[in-house]
Amino acid sequence: MEDIYQQQVESSVNQLFANIEKRFSSREMSKIRKGYEFAQKAHIEQKRKSGEPYIIHPIAVARIIAEELELDCDAIIAAFLHDVVEDTDYTIDDIRREFGNGVAFLVNVVTKQKKEEYVHSKQVDNYQQMLSSVQYDIRALLIKLADRLHNMRTLSSMRPDKQMKIAGETDYFYAPLANRLGLYHVKTELENLSFQYRCPREYAFIEEQLSEERRKIENNIANFISKIDRTLAEQNIQVRTEIRYRKPYSIWRKMQSKGRDFHHVDGKHYIRIIYPDDTQQSEKNTSLRIYSVLTDAFNESPGSVSNYINAPKENGYQSFHVKLLSEQGTWEEIHISSERMVRNSRLGCAAERTENNVESWLQKFRSVLKDIKHHTHEIEYMDGITSSFYNDDIKVYTPKGKGIILPKNATALDFAYEVHSRIGEHAQYARINGKLLSVKTTLRRGDVIEIGTNENVHPQPDWLNYVSTYKAKRNLRIYFANQRLLEYNRCPKCHPIPGDEVIGFKEHDGSITLHKRNCHTAVQHAAHYGDSIIAVDFKEDPDFLYPVRIRVRGVDRYHLLSDLIECITEELHLSMKELATETVDYIAACTIDFAVHSVAELQTAIDNISAIDGIDEVSRIDIE
Repeated sequence: MEDIYQQQVESSVNQLFANIEKRFSSREMSKIRKGYEFAQKAHIEQKRKSGEPYIIHPIAVARIIAEELELDCDAIIAAFLHDVVEDTDYTIDDIRREFGNGVAFLVNVVTKQKKEEYVHSKQVDNYQQMLSSVQYDIRALLIKLADRLHNMRTLSSMRPDKQMKIAGETDYFYAPLANRLGLYHVKTELENLSFQYRCPREYAFIEEQLSEERRKIENNIANFISKIDRTLAEQNIQVRTEIRYRKPYSIWRKMQSKGRDFHHVDGKHYIRIIYPDDTQQSEKNTSLRIYSVLTDAFNESPGSVSNYINAPKENGYQSFHVKLLSEQGTWEEIHISSERMVRNSRLGCAAERTENNVESWLQKFRSVLKDIKHHTHEIEYMDGITSSFYNDDIKVYTPKGKGIILPKNATALDFAYEVHSRIGEHAQYARINGKLLSVKTTLRRGDVIEIGTNENVHPQPDWLNYVSTYKAKRNLRIYFANQRLLEYNRCPKCHPIPGDEVIGFKEHDGSITLHKRNCHTAVQHAAHYGDSIIAVDFKEDPDFLYPVRIRVRGVDRYHLLSDLIECITEELHLSMKELATETVDYIAACTIDFAVHSVAELQTAIDNISAIDGIDEVSRIDIE
């Protein structure tokens, strides 16, 4: 076995050297080899949890840095050495003497500092240490992301509780960090690996459904792409096309946000049209020409255009999006991009390493960190970071045309607090594009918002449920500082019931709080207090019922409502608490609250209701 491992080590590191030698001078290659030899000597006696020689991990991190992120000589050396100081007897001074100040700085940033007492917690202090490095060198964060990416790729060798701790950290901090750095592929892989280990059952189900759907549609998609290729070729437009299937985590997130099951969620794939870089014509003009040709041949979904070329996302993403109608009557999402845009989407902040480009990325981080660096509560500190780093951003405007960047799904309240805390505190109503609306209204890209204030209006307790930004949350928490939150044995946000994939956290008073494994609060706590995670066997109790809520949609007919009630109360003998129904154009939508003993009993109810004539969709939704 040792011989096999040694062959793996030699093969991997030699492949790395072969792949990068064209990018570096002989002097730099000599220095990189020296870095590897130093790391190999330092870790010579160490093994990974899997039994492999430890040096396999630094080699893998160095390959991510060199091949996937295409970073420079010092960054590759630091990747080889990133665990040397933390796990061996060598010191930062040893690194500095052998490889200089630049490599020593990078290694020091990614080395977890051992302290007698932590300011917040070991995990949060580590996050802060990394984030503070961005004031000087963004490569340190990229090395840490590469380290986390390889750890996630090999997480199967860890115990389940360690898997949950590491996966929680990854989803809560590292995936948002990758997103803010524009590393879309790294962000996507981290999210999915985290989801796979946190909720293996849900992950496997969605993955199976995606594979089945892919088999069903692949011929239709191939024909659609073939028609695109022919249409553009007839106009002498050179492109390459590809289909990109979204990952299970992306689909799960859509299911949760829209309250729909797998089959009723759209956007499971998109088609990318990529054209060569052309210095003779602007990317915008090329994109618009392709758009014009395609919309002459295909019907376009009204209002589906998103121009991220003129207005890139906050993480630098650029492309031109539109939806076109296929011959099967489905709207296909199209992304029109140059080769440069595709490369930048992969490499993010590492794509264009000019002095001005690097400085602009650093400035983005500084502006976020400056606003929250004095906050001392670790949960609020990290909430401020992750809410500022995660997911898409939207740009909205004041009536005077000033653009304001907010996270996707931000509300008029977020906008109000972003303008000024006093405006947020006394926000009474919003005019969005001239229309009078609630301050809780979710904003869309390009909205123009005016906030009406009233000195007699003050924050309401439910406002915290309608804000996303750190500024809004911070000001509201300060306002409600004297109010105590109740503690529950079950998380009051995700309401787990027996049969759900759950995780437990031991509280300071010794009590145990249960969460679903996909609960944001559970992910948050796993990232901060991983050592408090305990295994929980949440068994069904025949004497205890748990409230649940389902949404039912179907074609309205005579006796549909009475059949629903009969199914729940008479056939299943379940106690129904509340029913709300609305019928629009013969489509009936019902929200039903009742109580069950377990997920299995709930699934039986869902299956029985689904079998009622006319019912199209039944899904479990959160009780707010």
